[in-house]
Amino acid sequence: MKTIQTQEEKFRMMTEDPIPGLVGKLAIPTIISMLITSIYNMADTFFVGQIGTSATAAVGIVFPLMSIIQALGFFFGHGSGNSMSRKLGEQDTQEASFLASAGFFLALLTGLCITCLGLIFINPLANLLGATPTSIAYVKAYLRIILLGAPWMTASLVLNNQLRFQGSAFFAMIGIGTGGILNMILDPVLIFVFDLGISGAAIATIFSQFVSFCLLLMGTRRGGNIRIKLSCFRISGERLATIAGGGLPSLFRQGLGSISVIALNLAARPYMDAAIAAMSIVSRISFFAASALIGFGQGFQPVCGFNYGAKKYERVREAFWFSMKIAVVILSILAVAGLVFAEPLITVFRKDDADVIRIGTLALRLQCITLPLQSWIILNNMMLQTIGKTFKASLLAMSRQGLFFIPAILILPLIFGLFGIQLSQPVADVASFILALPLGIETLNEMKQTTP
Repeated sequence: MKTIQTQEEKFRMMTEDPIPGLVGKLAIPTIISMLITSIYNMADTFFVGQIGTSATAAVGIVFPLMSIIQALGFFFGHGSGNSMSRKLGEQDTQEASFLASAGFFLALLTGLCITCLGLIFINPLANLLGATPTSIAYVKAYLRIILLGAPWMTASLVLNNQLRFQGSAFFAMIGIGTGGILNMILDPVLIFVFDLGISGAAIATIFSQFVSFCLLLMGTRRGGNIRIKLSCFRISGERLATIAGGGLPSLFRQGLGSISVIALNLAARPYMDAAIAAMSIVSRISFFAASALIGFGQGFQPVCGFNYGAKKYERVREAFWFSMKIAVVILSILAVAGLVFAEPLITVFRKDDADVIRIGTLALRLQCITLPLQSWIILNNMMLQTIGKTFKASLLAMSRQGLFFIPAILILPLIFGLFGIQLSQPVADVASFILALPLGIETLNEMKQTTP
């Protein structure tokens, strides 16, 4: 696939090329990006794990704040990106330009607000996130630096999603992938060679994210991509409503994900740093397993948006079912691998802490059992959000980490103790699948009935 295309060439490609090859071409760069991202998330946990259990716990404790930053980036990125893809499908390039600039500059300003407020209230923020007496020093050291990078971390997610939704997954991959690889290189250098400890891991993260931000911004100026211009930053009630409608599912999903991690850390706090560290490691490994599906789904999204905008609903259905078949196979293979190799995987991160290994091994195996169900949950959520079904998409986005996980993590530990903590995510996954089943079937049937 050519990496530089005019907007007319992109439109023809999205609405005319055979679905399997088209989704595959768009999915490969996004899968690579997601795998690199998840690998460098695990690299952070691995290298910090060499410092000690309390430091590993601190990374897990700060993770919800990073998820909030990501939630806002995805809110503006998906909100502007999926509406851009529909406008490009309608061949309304001017409105797509206005949406792109609005999403970018609003995200940049929001990130700056997070930096200022977070640094002012760093002590109560650390406690709110679930810091323990033995980890709070590590938490504050890591948190203080991460907050500085919030503006470009938020804005880079917007650029990444906007490029993907335009069918320019290659440029998005270059930006995200380069930052991820750089992060993995800088982690051991700053942590051990320069003896910066956990602060070195945070510096590596925000510097790498800044490099990604610069490369993604350059990518918007290549070929037929929509360029970010201050002159196109025109806010209107209708435009804000469009971005909010498209981004709310992402905000709910990521935002509730942050709250769920805080709830998890608080539930695990009575079992001390070993439980928090173990669940943090399991979260990283589970995200790696799901990243292949998310990457493949991100290849499906621009195809979905362009063709829905062009009223080619049968192509949307074809792309969905093709993606679903691939997703089920991938996640089933990864689930079996996780069940078999759970203990060695946890041991890689904390080989000298038997409690972390014991807690993490069971938790990972339980999550692997329900891993294939995420195929239906995630792909339906992506489809509903991309075609503008805000209520259904938001409901499904809130389910896994919010509507079902938060009650589970509050109730199950009271009944089963530590096992209840390990069991909470699989229970939430089953409940989310049951909710997603009728939502997806109904929407697919609607498109079948309205196909011209």
